[in-house]
Amino acid sequence: MEVGSKLPEATFSLLTNDGMSNPTTADLFDNKKVVLFAVPGAFTPTCSAAHLPGYITLADKLKERGVDSIICLSVNDAFVMKSWGDTQNAEHITMLADGDASFTKAAGLEMNTEGFGGVRSRRYSMCVENGVVTVLHAEEGGGFEVSDAETMLNSL
Repeated sequence: MEVGSKLPEATFSLLTNDGMSNPTTADLFDNKKVVLFAVPGAFTPTCSAAHLPGYITLADKLKERGVDSIICLSVNDAFVMKSWGDTQNAEHITMLADGDASFTKAAGLEMNTEGFGGVRSRRYSMCVENGVVTVLHAEEGGGFEVSDAETMLNSL
């Protein structure tokens, strides 16, 4: 995945207070400006203490820059993602599950954490306009240097 790439087609799981749904890449990204950030796992230390909270705090400022929606993606199930979002008061963030890592693998942004959790997403953030990546900040290893909300805000 790089700037200028079209997102791969995928179907996700999303649990909200209205129930379970299975939005596709097209449903989430077509004709929209979307900030997508991915984390290795819900409820994990850096993800819960810094990554998700930063996007919650800056959601209004991101939307002032023309962002239609903000999506947090993880290779977890939809029940875990909803619970994590609820505990973090992430009502303005779409907590999206890539349960089988099919999107993550197709995007080439997976990592194998071996016995810790298996295949997970690398930590990254991207801005996607009408399904095409316009900004991409992918972390190396377990770092948290460039995929934070402040960096994304400054990139828009």
